[in-house]
Amino acid sequence: MDKWIAPGRVNIIGEHTDYNDGFVLPIALSLGVVCGAQPRGDGRVRLTSAQRPGDVVEVLINDLGPQRDRLPGWARYPLGVVDEFVRGGHRIDGVNLELDGAIPIGAGLSSSAAVCCAVTIALRDLFAPELGDRRMVDIARAAENGFAGVPTGLLDQSASILCTEGHALFLDVRAFAASEPAASEQIPFDLQAAGMALIVADTGQPHDLADGGYAERRAQCEAAAHALHLPALRDATAEDLPRLRDPLLRRRARHVVSENARVLAVVEQLRAGADPRVVGELLTASHRSLRVDFEVSAPALDLAVAAALGAGAYGARMVGGGFGGSIIALVDDAGHVAEQIVNRFATTSFAQPRVFAVAPTAGARKL
Repeated sequence: MDKWIAPGRVNIIGEHTDYNDGFVLPIALSLGVVCGAQPRGDGRVRLTSAQRPGDVVEVLINDLGPQRDRLPGWARYPLGVVDEFVRGGHRIDGVNLELDGAIPIGAGLSSSAAVCCAVTIALRDLFAPELGDRRMVDIARAAENGFAGVPTGLLDQSASILCTEGHALFLDVRAFAASEPAASEQIPFDLQAAGMALIVADTGQPHDLADGGYAERRAQCEAAAHALHLPALRDATAEDLPRLRDPLLRRRARHVVSENARVLAVVEQLRAGADPRVVGELLTASHRSLRVDFEVSAPALDLAVAAALGAGAYGARMVGGGFGGSIIALVDDAGHVAEQIVNRFATTSFAQPRVFAVAPTAGARKL
């Protein structure tokens, strides 16, 4: 059985801007989801996962749509990809899918998107080799949005498929959605050459993007854009914010406006070859905005950020949808900062975090 891998991602900066038609700057991680895939000829898809031993899902491919609500939640992500290929007119006579993931679930590192992307690349290579990477992003996203019911933007799938080793992916989401040229750019992000590291601290408090908090923030952003008579908050400026009479919508919009500006500032500095240390303050400002204006942080995330900064990090912030998950920190000494974060948590009732260094790696590919 052939195998494919799709990485998780962490966003250097640009949180909750993707579904507002804004700007993002993710990297792909070495942690990923592996999909083994093998054609079969009986019209069925058989799905297993190493993380769910003994749990086998088998269903007729033509019954995927009608059977959706009867399928286990975890299975809707990969089976949604199969359904998207079939709905797109691609013939799949049957397939075995075997999943094995190394990304902590609920850590804000896009484990679900990696599942969808790994299956998407596998099915592309087996059944529709003419499809390009841009179409792969759309299929993986459609599976997660529609079949799995998670209203994500384009960020996670784009990062998992398009990122390259040693670079961050600068994505203009509106231009990318419209397939405009120059909608994405590979930005050099070689921390090792600068004597630095990026660490992730997984607080162990999982978040669930299928719950109400994420969808509620999306709805609030849409309401703010509507109140400003704008297509999306990507079009808003700081001067527009006082026109929002609802203070909650004003805070949500202020985060999006300021976060887009931070992404552009980080990209400008990294593109010009600046020392990566100089972008640390922008990461910390992003966390402050996510905590105060967007209100998606959590006590464990705030503690991890404070511990990292106290240990000498140049910048730190929560990543992902929020309400739990992970933080990142830009540091010189990964071991020292990791030790200080763990020690800080040891004095609280929080679970011990998992702290590890990450580096930009390549996107989804066949092994």
